[in-house]
Amino acid sequence: MNRQNISSGAVWEEVIGYSRAVRIGNVIEVAGTTAVDGDTVIGLGDAFEQTKFILSKIEKALQEAGANMADVVRTRMFVTDISNWEEIGRAHGEYFSTIKPVTSMLEVKALIQPELLIEIEVTAILST
Repeated sequence: MNRQNISSGAVWEEVIGYSRAVRIGNVIEVAGTTAVDGDTVIGLGDAFEQTKFILSKIEKALQEAGANMADVVRTRMFVTDISNWEEIGRAHGEYFSTIKPVTSMLEVKALIQPELLIEIEVTAILST
């Protein structure tokens, strides 16, 4: 099967050795995505805004891989404060209220930058 690596152009992709997304066959995995645009954290202190920004980044990666949000079957959300679950869930629901992928929301000790409140991974499967 062919492998398609999708890059966002982030400097960390080369340093760490990863892709924003990888498509093999009809499966697309999107890497942990945060609310960072260049050197700027989007939505400082606002879990809802960070979640919306992350999901828009994920949507762009999926489109580059030939998919869209309707193809998402799983989301994984890593949050630094689980008490933000309602804000995060509301933003997630704006994208997925009719798609309804399986999901996990886990509280973690920290993300790579202290200003980041959430990181999201997704799996998408294209129908054949």
